[in-house]
Amino acid sequence: MATPSKRRSPSQGKRSARRSSEPSEPSSKPFLRFYHSEGLRKRTLSVLSTLEQAEDATAHREALADVVVELTNSGLDYYFMKPLKLAKAGFIVQQSANLGLAGAQQVMGSVIRNIIGRMDRPQLLSVRGSIRQLML
Repeated sequence: MATPSKRRSPSQGKRSARRSSEPSEPSSKPFLRFYHSEGLRKRTLSVLSTLEQAEDATAHREALADVVVELTNSGLDYYFMKPLKLAKAGFIVQQSANLGLAGAQQVMGSVIRNIIGRMDRPQLLSVRGSIRQLML
């Protein structure tokens, strides 16, 4: 089970040096975020840093797509499977949910990789900025 890390809330201040591909202000609208593993956080931050510093950001499309797929899968588990298990929904229900999510994750993974695989530098940096914003 992942240990929650200390994270700043959107109301705890702005970052001083923003890039043009990042949103200028965190949203005041309601939001949901999820906790993921420390290993996934490290991989995500590593890919995002590599992407920011790369002369050719498009060379890192595959790594970014892999992280987005992992984050998506982790979010589905956190928001759907974990509550289902806590509700003690039963073995058959949980297995049905696992099977359905596995199929959805395969399709989504393919779509994510296809879309990110065609992005140019500004688009990749925009995705990077969105992920960083979610990690605040």
